[in-house]
Amino acid sequence: MEQQLTGKSILFASVPADGHVNPLTGLAKYLQSIGCDVRWYTSEIYADKMEDLEIPFYPFDRAVDINSGNVAEVLPERALIADAVEKLDYDMLHIFAKRGSEYLEDIQAIYQSFPFDLMIADSLFPAIPLVRGKMKIPVIAVGVMPLATNSVDLAPYGMALPPAMNPKEKAEYAELHDRVNNVMFKQSIDYFSEVLTSFGIAHKKTILLDQLIVQADLHLQIGTPGFEYERSDFGDNIRFIGGLMPYKSTKKASPWYNERLKKYKKILLVTQGTVERDTKKLLEPTLAAFRNTDTLVIATTGGFDTARLGILYAADNIIIEDFIPFDQVMPYADVYITNGGYGGTMLSIKNKLPMVAAGVHEGKSEVCARIGFFNCGINLRTETPTVEALHNAVEEVLSNKLYKENVTRLSEEIERVDSNELCANFISQLLFEEVKY
Repeated sequence: MEQQLTGKSILFASVPADGHVNPLTGLAKYLQSIGCDVRWYTSEIYADKMEDLEIPFYPFDRAVDINSGNVAEVLPERALIADAVEKLDYDMLHIFAKRGSEYLEDIQAIYQSFPFDLMIADSLFPAIPLVRGKMKIPVIAVGVMPLATNSVDLAPYGMALPPAMNPKEKAEYAELHDRVNNVMFKQSIDYFSEVLTSFGIAHKKTILLDQLIVQADLHLQIGTPGFEYERSDFGDNIRFIGGLMPYKSTKKASPWYNERLKKYKKILLVTQGTVERDTKKLLEPTLAAFRNTDTLVIATTGGFDTARLGILYAADNIIIEDFIPFDQVMPYADVYITNGGYGGTMLSIKNKLPMVAAGVHEGKSEVCARIGFFNCGINLRTETPTVEALHNAVEEVLSNKLYKENVTRLSEEIERVDSNELCANFISQLLFEEVKY
């Protein structure tokens, strides 16, 4: 396999958000280590990261750069949308669908100096079908969120509903799919369908999340079957790849540690990720619920309001920092409190750490729904939980061994897979078979 891939040129391409870039970095460095010429196309905001990774980098040129840092400025009306489904349709149109042809123009220009053999993109990169259909180059999508393909057994993605249990529920879900296509997500679906038609790409009208999976040569889904809903109509191009993790530098750095880890028997880790800036949604209720108790709370803010929160919630049992490497702190924790970031959830499972989940937007409701459905923790089904709800959920997870047992089982399932090697095998198979367009 390594000999087959040596010398192959691979372009990685990502939507400019940490949850879309970081999960692919480990695979990129692995492919580079076995002799592939790996380069990356994404926003200028990741230039320093690519330099640290020693991966040649192409920033957006013709494409409008809407990233996690400027989305509120570029799309101010987005903040006024409260409904989760309406906001998801807005995002599908403005952040993703409208960028597809712009990304294609940049990638076509890149190809003139870097004639790559394969493109690997996160599963929401909207140029997936355009590169494959127009440039006739194989494309692999990497699922950086729960599997979003449509199914007769499931409600539309984003509604965070459990699998259908009987024919009546299947019929109800079928009606919801019809509403999604013709009412709820009609704007983004129609727009992207017109883009595909203009490039002569055969397709069925469907929500963008599903379209990008169907159109890829291969969809490599982060996670395992044990953390995904069963489907009777599972796509032929979908493969599970285990807990594909971000690249971890081999350079020695001082590990994170705090003496208070020895002092407390119960330890909580809480984060809202790097996108959500409103600390009142999850960080502050958690800090308020456990301040001055016998439970150590470790909060990472992503750099938002760290100093203010440190003053407001000052206590011996409270640690608040901008960033702590999760692989260093999770082994100490007993419960992970999250708004549903998929990368953090995979790390939590890997570390056998049960969860309390409270998230809705940016597809996080689907992550939280799976946490609850598979009893890896408790899903609070809101992004603004009360202090009491958080406290009760944490106490339930701590006292009920069911959650720890289930997350441990999933961790063992993940550990059985060498994700990078498995991905390389799939890549090799794709490159050395006759791909039909």
